[in-house]
Amino acid sequence: MTQSTHTVSGDFDLTMDELRVVARYVVRHAEDVLSVFEQAVPDDPRPRAAIDAAWAFINGAKRTKLQRVTSLDAHRAARSAPSEAARLAARSAGDAASAAYLHPIAQAGQVGHVLRACASAARIGELEAGGDPAIGDALLERSRRRATPVLIDVLCRYPLATATGGSSRVARLMSTLDHSLRPAADGPPGPTAANGADVCGRERTS
Repeated sequence: MTQSTHTVSGDFDLTMDELRVVARYVVRHAEDVLSVFEQAVPDDPRPRAAIDAAWAFINGAKRTKLQRVTSLDAHRAARSAPSEAARLAARSAGDAASAAYLHPIAQAGQVGHVLRACASAARIGELEAGGDPAIGDALLERSRRRATPVLIDVLCRYPLATATGGSSRVARLMSTLDHSLRPAADGPPGPTAANGADVCGRERTS
């Protein structure tokens, strides 16, 4: 894979290599559930095209409008899908392609670009098991094991994703996974990116 030291700057920096780590994490989850969409809508190639675009970036290609366009197309496919599971599967493929454009802005909303596909895959597992939350919990544990130190380091540059009782099941699953991945998740709330330290309790060096 072609290595890149190019950085994207915002509230903090992200390197292309870090973005590829994030994209790889997301696309693995999207691939796990792609068949759910393709079985429901066998003649729609848009989610698969988004996954292919994600892999092109992961394997060293520059990020281009290919990732943007295929991500948008996959999300359009999600909106017209016939079931919740199929919609989540298509959206996960779109998230995989758009991971190349994760913004280095310290906003909790960015966490969705890292973890929403994981939570969606867990929700799909629940739906396929008749709504069994134990399946979702098991799939979140798989996602936790898949997370590399680099992925967790990137995640810790963003504020925690939060979910309330009225949030969607996917949002609650994502919040649960987010808390479980962070080294300081079991401690008291720490400082936020706004005051010079990240939410994992470490001082920023940039």
